[in-house]
Amino acid sequence: MDWHFATAFEIIADEIGDSPALICDGVTRTWTQYDDRAAKIAAVLVEHGLGPDSKVGIYLHNSNEYLEAHHGVMKLRGCPINVNYRYREEELVYLLNNADAQALIFQSDYADRIDAIRSKLTGVRCFIQVGANGSQRHIDGGVNYEDSIGTADPMPRIERSADDLYMLYTGGTTGMPKGVMYSNGGHCSALSAYTALIGAPAVGEAVTDLAEQVKQLKAADALGVGLICCPLMHGTGMWVGAMITQLAGGAALTVNHLGLDADLIWSQAQEHQASLLTIVGDAFARPLLGALDNAVEKGSPYDISSVKTMISSGVMWSQEIKQGLLKHADMTLIDAMGSTEGGMGTSVSTRESAASTAKFEINEDVKVFNEEDKEVRPGSGEMGMIATESAMMGYYKDPEKTAKTVKLIDGVRYIFPGDFATVESDGSLTLLGRGSMCINTAGEKVFPEEVEEIAKGHDAVEDCLVVGVADEKFGERVVALVSRRTPATVTHSEAESRFETDVQNHCRSHLAGYKIPKNVLLVDTVQRAPNGKADYKWAKATALDRLGLS
Repeated sequence: MDWHFATAFEIIADEIGDSPALICDGVTRTWTQYDDRAAKIAAVLVEHGLGPDSKVGIYLHNSNEYLEAHHGVMKLRGCPINVNYRYREEELVYLLNNADAQALIFQSDYADRIDAIRSKLTGVRCFIQVGANGSQRHIDGGVNYEDSIGTADPMPRIERSADDLYMLYTGGTTGMPKGVMYSNGGHCSALSAYTALIGAPAVGEAVTDLAEQVKQLKAADALGVGLICCPLMHGTGMWVGAMITQLAGGAALTVNHLGLDADLIWSQAQEHQASLLTIVGDAFARPLLGALDNAVEKGSPYDISSVKTMISSGVMWSQEIKQGLLKHADMTLIDAMGSTEGGMGTSVSTRESAASTAKFEINEDVKVFNEEDKEVRPGSGEMGMIATESAMMGYYKDPEKTAKTVKLIDGVRYIFPGDFATVESDGSLTLLGRGSMCINTAGEKVFPEEVEEIAKGHDAVEDCLVVGVADEKFGERVVALVSRRTPATVTHSEAESRFETDVQNHCRSHLAGYKIPKNVLLVDTVQRAPNGKADYKWAKATALDRLGLS
């Protein structure tokens, strides 16, 4: 029996069917119910002519239905397509047509938006609407999600291939979204190895070994609850938060609420005894720490003793915030360095052992190469590009991008996601940043993430993004957009002038002179995507506008 997400979840459902699999807004689905509802959604899709290799867009908020639909699409050997719920009409048309979507499962909140573009969706033959009841609008010809589950017979189980296509669409902050392709079985097998991060025993080489693993975990009362704080529409939420938790037989706990409500997150963790929280860097961790601090000050601290692990991926997670969280609970904080294209390393912090920001222990199959495709020597100080032996196959319908990302070096196939790093003498990596955002100023390279991290170390700085803008003297100049932790007590212009000097002086004590922001622009809020990742499009446009360069 081949590795495959749908097959893996069926094996788990057969072994621990009465255990919780999904929890959201007071509704708990057992593994048996989860698998049954997914099989019914699969049957509805089959009725509309979908089958192996069919692509199905999932345009939903975090919910039980999101994971049911995701599982259901894979049951029929189809490929679920994650759709960003912030996308507007043009972005939706591009994504769904680029993905060759044949069906769309969408939130009723967006019925008008979908109705407006449905004639432009060249391949979509089936529209399934979630939450279409009461005053919410139904689109003509649309299928009601809950009604269809109530009438459909579950699709019978089938044999599947490990080579079935699995994709996650990524990007959009610096360019159009692109589908990162994996084999379903290869990705499932790879993620199953990460269950050790949340205390699960090692899985054997066969997918059928999952049955014994979850049986042991249930007998030890160790089936975890993973609270997914970030959106399921992104890789961190789906892969780390949901799939790794579920491959260990745990329950995926979500909150159907847009935006980060830190108090709601901690109340859910307390109520459901969450053992794992999945976040995305300081954009999530800082508000979560603030809520814990405020609760203690009010004399009503949250009981988060069940939380054993917090995992972050995709954005820098500062040491200062990690230390603050560890004061509230004795847990393991795992900062995972990776991208949609592949995992690269981890930085682990506990009360006994703190890790420096941006310093990672690399995975065995990760290398750092210079521009001549030679390995960077540890301790040399030379900057190189990170490469990993990821199972990623390439980008969907984009051979040019694939050729730039996938390289054969000394007979080994490597993936280059675009991240730069130096290799320390002990073999660990210091992450510098993504090459596509690198600022070239006066012949020197400046990585925004490094400057952002230093700026956020200032006591008054809440958040920061750094971009490069054209400059006659330097080629590009470094510009920081910064938000304050507390509102200024003077006028905006006075506050900005003082704040700029203050932040520059703070950076000067930590960074080389060419890295110091030439301009520090005070903004009310630093804009980020729902997954906490930097919105550099917004940052660049705002910088150009504020500096009169647009």
